[in-house]
Amino acid sequence: MAIEKKTIRLLILEDSQNEAERLVSLFRNAGNATRVHRLISADDLLEALKQNWDLLICSPVSDCLDPHEALSSIRKQGKDIPVIMLLADNEPDSVTEALMLGAQDALPQGEDERLVLVARRELVNLEERRARRAAEVALREAEKRCQLLLDSSVDAIAYVHDGMHIYANRAYLELFGFDDAEELEGLPMIDLIGASDQSTFKDFLKNHQQMDNHELGCAGVRTDDTSFPARITLSPAAYDGEPCIQVVIRAETGNAELEEKLREISSLDLVTGLYNRSHFLELMDNAAHRAVHDEQPASLAYIRVDRYASLLADMGLGAIDLLLTDLAGLLRAHFPQDAQLARFGDDVFAVLQTGLSPQQQRPLLEALLKKAEGHLFDINGRTAQTTLSIGVAGLNETTPKAGEVIDRAQRCADQLDEPGTLKLFDPAQELAAAASRGSVVAMVQQALEQNSFRLLFQPVISLRGDEYEHYEVLLRLLSPSGQEVPPGEFLAVARDSGMGEKIDRWVILSSIKLLADHRSKGHATRLFVHLSSASLQDPTLLPWLSVALKAARLPSDALVFQFSEPDAITYLKQVKALTHGLKDLHCHIAISQFGCALNPFNTLRHLPVDFVKVDGSFTKDLTDPANQEALKTMLASLHSQAKLTIVPFVESASVLATLWQAGTNYIQGYYLQGPSQSMDYNFSSDD
Repeated sequence: MAIEKKTIRLLILEDSQNEAERLVSLFRNAGNATRVHRLISADDLLEALKQNWDLLICSPVSDCLDPHEALSSIRKQGKDIPVIMLLADNEPDSVTEALMLGAQDALPQGEDERLVLVARRELVNLEERRARRAAEVALREAEKRCQLLLDSSVDAIAYVHDGMHIYANRAYLELFGFDDAEELEGLPMIDLIGASDQSTFKDFLKNHQQMDNHELGCAGVRTDDTSFPARITLSPAAYDGEPCIQVVIRAETGNAELEEKLREISSLDLVTGLYNRSHFLELMDNAAHRAVHDEQPASLAYIRVDRYASLLADMGLGAIDLLLTDLAGLLRAHFPQDAQLARFGDDVFAVLQTGLSPQQQRPLLEALLKKAEGHLFDINGRTAQTTLSIGVAGLNETTPKAGEVIDRAQRCADQLDEPGTLKLFDPAQELAAAASRGSVVAMVQQALEQNSFRLLFQPVISLRGDEYEHYEVLLRLLSPSGQEVPPGEFLAVARDSGMGEKIDRWVILSSIKLLADHRSKGHATRLFVHLSSASLQDPTLLPWLSVALKAARLPSDALVFQFSEPDAITYLKQVKALTHGLKDLHCHIAISQFGCALNPFNTLRHLPVDFVKVDGSFTKDLTDPANQEALKTMLASLHSQAKLTIVPFVESASVLATLWQAGTNYIQGYYLQGPSQSMDYNFSSDD
């Protein structure tokens, strides 16, 4: 959020004019346009609170107005103004007191850089709260309008949850002969359906979302036991925040043919006679559902009339309608009868063909381009010519939304440089373009598809002598410009996008392949491989891993699977099952970032880990005797449980003696060697 572009309305409670001006300069020098008012009394504060303010900064003490009184006045007025208290000291009790009084934060006076950062954080939070309140107001207004529309609708509408009525409008009550909505409370809807149709209605109510046709014809029963023919339409909805089913009931008239005709007309474009946009969107939604659930592919052609604006200006609206009508006839004649044609926009037609991929649809579309280019449109005695530009996208089992398929086809049509041509949506090109625009999600997807992640190896070195050479596998991602994307950034995106499991499997397979090759050259090497939280919860990982190890003819104990302590605590049940399964495969197990939980050894009681890598915070400032003692105590406890310990982030020789005396088994860090693309560390030099 760019706070710099918005003027901050700032209140300052500070007796010193010079100090107040210094604070204002601090914000302005940080790039914030600032409008300021310095408070000089309690009355001045009450007057100021008649306006809107974004932030209040209070000095530790003030002769004009007690800071605590200022906080109390803001609360009494019901104002949402973040307050930052400046303190004369940095005592925890002072900070706690300020927070208890209602300040958003408290910090020592004079910490200017921290003050600016805290203020920016609070301003962002304030904007989010204001936006949420505005959205809540808009939602309530929308709900009121929807309720008015429901109440006044001539259609009989009700909302049903678990088969019971929770709302019915006046038309619904009148249709069934009820005088008041209270009579419907707790009444099952099936009681309003004729006995002969109740079984069919139950199936319809249960399975309507899986059906192509969401409408059912049946007999409705009024309160006086008379019946009438009705058509019931169901759709998912929410009422008072609860999921339910919206029911629309229309009593059938005697003229079914007329009703069908009216329904047909409502779905057509009046100029061309093809389907209109709204009906075509419904067709697209149905096609997307079939593509995902029934594995029935489909293809969308987005057809734009070239030079439409100039044709409209030259010929006029009436003539352009004639041209579009003629073009619609050309489309009808060209495509098979089962193709669904629509006028999607002023100058856009759309064609949906089921059972065809974009590549299969291509020859038919190329023939259409030639036919349109050679067609002479006769418009009131004048001859007009035009060409078409076509973008094509497919619907398949991976299709997320129909709207996204339309967007893909439209982008293809927009990207055409030459009129009278077509372009098929290419996922690889689209992914590359998104990656070039800086999308980390696209970069990760592209790296998975193109096998372009980079693996680095950092040695884990024994201080006690070891027959094995150990390396930790680290993953790196490069942007299209060759810049390294920070691991924390792309791994977080991968986790949030559901790609963590795929990345883990890529790393495991790549590691197995490289390790098998490296060991074939006579090296006794083991690799530490990270598992993300997604893999810890994946029940298919173990059987997949068993097959992968057998295929590579690699001994299982050559891999050490590593996960973090926070993930182990969060998913302890799943991790326990996974670690026992890994033990059955004879793989080794490591836990990293160990020692930060309130009771870290409680986690170890449940997990058969071989290696424990302590958190990097234990390595910092080992010149401090207290820190040395904390590390030694933890390592001694781990060794008593027969755990092999690893201390990471060894950055200097000065800590080696301390780690040796503490009994550390393994060390790792840039002092020894940073991550490298090769497993080339000379372990014999440490003997």
